[in-house]
Amino acid sequence: MYILIVTATSLEIKPLIDNFEFIQRKESNLNAYKYRDFDIDVLITGIGMVATAYYLGKTLQSYQYDIAINAGIAGCFDKNIGLGEVFNIISDSFSELGAENGEYFLSLVDLKLIEEDSFPFSNLELLNESIIKSEIVNHLIKVKGITVNTIHGNEENIEKIKSRFNPVTESMEGAAFMYACKLQYLKYIQIRSVSNYVEKRNKESWNIALAIKNLNNILIKILDE
Repeated sequence: MYILIVTATSLEIKPLIDNFEFIQRKESNLNAYKYRDFDIDVLITGIGMVATAYYLGKTLQSYQYDIAINAGIAGCFDKNIGLGEVFNIISDSFSELGAENGEYFLSLVDLKLIEEDSFPFSNLELLNESIIKSEIVNHLIKVKGITVNTIHGNEENIEKIKSRFNPVTESMEGAAFMYACKLQYLKYIQIRSVSNYVEKRNKESWNIALAIKNLNNILIKILDE
């Protein structure tokens, strides 16, 4: 099986890569590895949806894969969820894509720029309909995420976005990854571990180390099952 693992930074999946046999560098940010019977390419896109869209699009035009995995950390809107929890993001949205009209937000549908269910969207959401034969993946909690250019840290804006989308997680790359995979008709999964809560910026409450540890433990279990 030929697998593409996509992540924003090498730090997020370093424990996983340490288990791989390096084969070759294909591009400046794309390396080929071997693990068990898997041929695995690892793409480090850099932070944000623009970088992800560009480098993932470029890679998918040059190479063919059986499945793509987006792995990374995320913020969480629900403080009842423990830091380090790992989720399968099955719905994601470009939450900022639209226009402001005073205190109101207008989506692309409101602006009559696209239809509500224009492919690859479903009610303006990107839904993962890939059938993945993995007990580990299928037992992960499935949640909705949003993808942003600016991480939320203002209480008023946090409440507004929760009211509009009711998301569990927030990332800066997820929806771009899902968008590209859906347009390429490529099976994919987006797996994220909670490193912090979505709140006024408070780095003392973050636990990136735990999030990375738990994320990579799940990833290796998926490859080992």
